[in-house]
Amino acid sequence: MEPNNDVALDIIITNVVAVFRTRCHLNLRTIALEGSNVIYKPEVGKVLMKLRKPRITASIWSSGKIICTGATSEEEAKLGSRRLARCLQKLGFKVKFTDFKVVNVLAVCTMPFQIHLIEFTKNNRPIASYEPELHPAASYRIKNLRATVQIFSTGSITVTGPNVQYVANAVEQIYPLLFECRKMLR
Repeated sequence: MEPNNDVALDIIITNVVAVFRTRCHLNLRTIALEGSNVIYKPEVGKVLMKLRKPRITASIWSSGKIICTGATSEEEAKLGSRRLARCLQKLGFKVKFTDFKVVNVLAVCTMPFQIHLIEFTKNNRPIASYEPELHPAASYRIKNLRATVQIFSTGSITVTGPNVQYVANAVEQIYPLLFECRKMLR
């Protein structure tokens, strides 16, 4: 297997974080008393609301800012956000769905080989860091893609980036570096 051959890697998106605004003030107490599937956290000043389909959890602030987590695609995040805005409208708020933005995507991918983390870190010293006493993975930052890759010796990697395309590009960019440091089977 050579790094220039096309290798099909499955990139599984596990979490998409999206933000949107309602352009109106939200009474958290009203949402907590009249809404369904809500948890009121007055000490933090927010309400957590959960939707079953799509399965997302939203953090709602009185300013009208809402953060949705738990979606497995950008489309699902948008659908869940719009459904959440509709729930707030049904509670009597004059909600306008605006400023929707996907801010973070978390994905996992498994390489078809194991990785020698110490060798990988030495080869990519300023960008990669590995501290086995603190965390079992090596960390690799790709500045131009604003992505962070956590590399485990088993060949499993976790990629965090601003959107799905950047995550895919990060996996594509790091594959040849990982291939150089693969563990040879005896």
